[in-house]
Amino acid sequence: MQWIDHLRDVDWDALSKLYRIAPLGEKSPDYLRTAFGNSRYVVLVYAEGRLIGAGRALADGVDCAYISDVAVHPQQQGTGLGKAIVEALVQRAQGHRKILLYANPGKEGFYLHLGFKRMNTAMAMFADEAAALATGVVSAG
Repeated sequence: MQWIDHLRDVDWDALSKLYRIAPLGEKSPDYLRTAFGNSRYVVLVYAEGRLIGAGRALADGVDCAYISDVAVHPQQQGTGLGKAIVEALVQRAQGHRKILLYANPGKEGFYLHLGFKRMNTAMAMFADEAAALATGVVSAG
């Protein structure tokens, strides 16, 4: 496997496809180019030239890092690749006072095993609040 921590030569269409089949939703190549381009840390994993994993983290350099968009190709899920991507991002974010992570509903246990704790005070606003409610990302009230 080849681990890349830069965005040179990224095939944004391949990255978009990875998120779609992972499945983590529809994220256009332009959307991902902006999101990854504005992230402090990125991880892209290739096997035999094919993109099989990705993740990114926003960070301010001292206080807070936020891990997001960890995706693993379905054929690689359950192999430890997702764990390795998260651990690589956590390692890069060392020195921040806190490292946050946003998990899809039902995936919380995976991240609990990696040392993340549930937060009692997290709050969010979503551009599509109805979808966030429907998928269980947030609760009403």
